[in-house]
Amino acid sequence: MSDDDTEPTQSETDEIDNSDGFSADLEGTDLGGDEPKQGLFDDLLSGEPIFENKEVLRPSYTPHELPHRSDQINKMATILVAALRGETPSNILIYGKTGTGKTASAKFVSKELESTSKKYSVPCDVEYINCEVTDTQYRVLAQLANKFIEKNKARIDDQIDSLETLRDALEEYDADLEEQADLEIDPEVFESTSESSTPGVSTGPDKTQTESDSPGETEGSESGEDPTNSEAIDTGAESVDSDPTASTAPDAADHPLESTPFDSREEIDDRIESLEDDKDSFEDVPMTGWPTDRVYSVFFDAVDYDERVVVIMLDEIDKLVEKSGDDTLYNLSRMNSELENSRVSIIGISNDLKFTDFLDPRVKSSLGEEEIVFPPYDANQLRDILEHRSEVAFKGNALSDDVIPLCAAFAAQEHGDARRALDLLRTAGELAERSQAETIIEEHVREAQDKIELDRVVEVVRTLPTQSKLVLFSIILLEKNGVHSINTGEVFNIYKRLCEEIDADVLTQRRVTDLISELDMLGIVNAVVVSKGRYGRTKEISLSVPIDETEAVLLSDSRLSDIDDVQPFVQARFEN
Repeated sequence: MSDDDTEPTQSETDEIDNSDGFSADLEGTDLGGDEPKQGLFDDLLSGEPIFENKEVLRPSYTPHELPHRSDQINKMATILVAALRGETPSNILIYGKTGTGKTASAKFVSKELESTSKKYSVPCDVEYINCEVTDTQYRVLAQLANKFIEKNKARIDDQIDSLETLRDALEEYDADLEEQADLEIDPEVFESTSESSTPGVSTGPDKTQTESDSPGETEGSESGEDPTNSEAIDTGAESVDSDPTASTAPDAADHPLESTPFDSREEIDDRIESLEDDKDSFEDVPMTGWPTDRVYSVFFDAVDYDERVVVIMLDEIDKLVEKSGDDTLYNLSRMNSELENSRVSIIGISNDLKFTDFLDPRVKSSLGEEEIVFPPYDANQLRDILEHRSEVAFKGNALSDDVIPLCAAFAAQEHGDARRALDLLRTAGELAERSQAETIIEEHVREAQDKIELDRVVEVVRTLPTQSKLVLFSIILLEKNGVHSINTGEVFNIYKRLCEEIDADVLTQRRVTDLISELDMLGIVNAVVVSKGRYGRTKEISLSVPIDETEAVLLSDSRLSDIDDVQPFVQARFEN
């Protein structure tokens, strides 16, 4: 046999190219062997974690204990306790700067209120709305309406389940009665059976008595006593009492409908059908598209469906008034005069102590029945808060001794902002964990301070209106080209050219001056009024934020990114 006729071996077959042009020879290929390849996240996971529970350092977390806020919490509780008595609590306005514990305290009290209401079976609902996100009357009413519709449907389902359970118990009771009726014995049959079973014979192990015996001469009897004495009668009574059908008869006092408002199964069925109709009648409110009065009507009906006390918590309430006016507050504060079953109380939370100055006097009088002010925390109080949270947030010995005092000191400079202190501590922990350090040290806190400041600037600049971005961009262009002690007129000249470039409306110089003042208030620029003697006064403007990062945020705006070359605008400033 020639070589061409031989069958190829398995190794030779492996070397043959397949039809797709790929070699099937896998011999010698390194598939990683038994050792798995080090993944992208393996190195990051190799270090020991610092955090035990990071969530307790976030603003959204509501702790079980709030240090240094017992006075404010107790005052809220004394006002809201009226809800547990079925009365309408007074409306509350809570004031205080950012990070002073307003929202955390209000949420803590509301949780206690709801849990206590369940304990005493007093219907009470608390609903929270963040008006910085839900900032129009339509959205507030729609969100509230849908929440109460959801609650109503859940309560209807519970009621239907209870009624169906009652109906099942009634059916079981009726079935027992029918079974009892089937087990009853006919009186004539019972009598004949009794006679045949006791033919005048006294049963006993030692003596018997026949029908021929004289009733007065029974053996063992004295003075001719009647053999059908009390003993025999008692025996017969025991026989009757031991009838199994007598002990199983349903008691009328145990009737399933005894302590209910229903008299028959038909009434139960009618009630279930009525509840199902109520559930079908509820219509969820879309987030857009309905007239506002229709949304209010649906919300009103949903609230008034059950007898209960409703507490509506409006966080950042000043943002709602600023954008949509006081119509929402007017409607909510006047609801109680029209409600039949429910009562509504409002808790407003605001960072602005003066926002009520812009309210209608009628709204102000009805809304501001009780006012609670939250003062800023001092450094020692912030230290207590951080120590309280860090016990839960970090693993043992994760913090050096100077970390918490430094975080508290930085936050105390920011008007006693506990939120800032918690953010600092959390960010410092994240930076330490990323560097695979075992302990958080002072350097991590200082890095966190710089990072948070930059993040704050980026967020503030990103959310500025277009006109404010144009003014800020004008200031950046002047500083980048070596112009110092910038005045308002110079900013206005560059601002006009930028508006022409992107086809934006040009504001007056007075309005641009107001926008510069707003940027100054936000800490983005520093505007100082300087006297020029006989030439009057002017504002000298300089940036307070990093130029490159701020410019990058501005250019990420789709309208400002259309500016092709900014250099000619700076040159044009000198021409003017």
